[in-house]
Amino acid sequence: MSNITLPTPNSPLKIGTRGSPLALAQAYETRARLSKAFDLPEEAFEIVVIQTTGDRVLDRPLKEIGGKGLFTREIEEDMLSGKIDIAVHSMKDMPVLQPEGLLLDTYLPREDVRDAFVSPHHSGLADLPEGAVVGCSSLRRRAQLANRRPDVQLVEFRGNVQTRMKKLNDGVAVATFLAMAGLNRLGMDEVPKTAISEDDMLPAVAQGAIGIERRANDSRAAAMLEAIHDIPTGQRLAVERSYLAALDGSCETPIAGLAVLNGGTVDFRGEILRPDGSEIIVDAESGAIEDGAEIGRAVAARMRASAPDDFFSWLTT
Repeated sequence: MSNITLPTPNSPLKIGTRGSPLALAQAYETRARLSKAFDLPEEAFEIVVIQTTGDRVLDRPLKEIGGKGLFTREIEEDMLSGKIDIAVHSMKDMPVLQPEGLLLDTYLPREDVRDAFVSPHHSGLADLPEGAVVGCSSLRRRAQLANRRPDVQLVEFRGNVQTRMKKLNDGVAVATFLAMAGLNRLGMDEVPKTAISEDDMLPAVAQGAIGIERRANDSRAAAMLEAIHDIPTGQRLAVERSYLAALDGSCETPIAGLAVLNGGTVDFRGEILRPDGSEIIVDAESGAIEDGAEIGRAVAARMRASAPDDFFSWLTT
């Protein structure tokens, strides 16, 4: 560590992030951890807000305007050009492949992975009256909800946490779903929410995890980020993201998966659905932590083998 030049208030490490309150909270957490690890003032780190296409276009579903990369492309371009040094991401938004020259190999300790049922009127899915209007933008959650409650009416509900809460309070829908991790990181204890068991709604791959991306040739960033990397989170995401990659998935495909560490082993469960929720395929496997990536790929391969011929047609449509 002595051979790297640490940042200073006059020459700060630049941390790129989206501008939503949740994205900023994640960037602040990253800054605080780096500051503590190296005994540096917070002024040695500069938060740089970058607006992405996904933040600008809120009136259409993500799948209509390009999918996952919409939340990362501009940030990654700024990192490759040297405008920022590192970037902080919600891992569930990240494509499984990074642009040439960039690496994503640092994760902060994972938050609550569960989805939250949010409603000022009802306590959970089972409490929803028949035909209730639910706001949801996630294709995974929409498919899972349609599978469990086909009577429910779904309306598009894009935007950050605050935007979705306003829509809910305006009566656009009687309920919505958010990530428990986001609500916890924002300290939004006042939100009327109920955590949904992973058995009832398996979360998105990497939900609740923060990833930090850097240039592959930046030895200073590599050394600094290594000091705050959470190994257990990395082990869990190695399983989940290899599974996602094997399914050619993105945040706009109905894919769920969760890896849980259990001593020296990892337990993984995956779930894929048709977008309308009419069919669901579930698989699971446990094994040694060091075999995590192979476990993820094996589950994905069995799912592909057992699915009807037309099941994956939505991946290319």
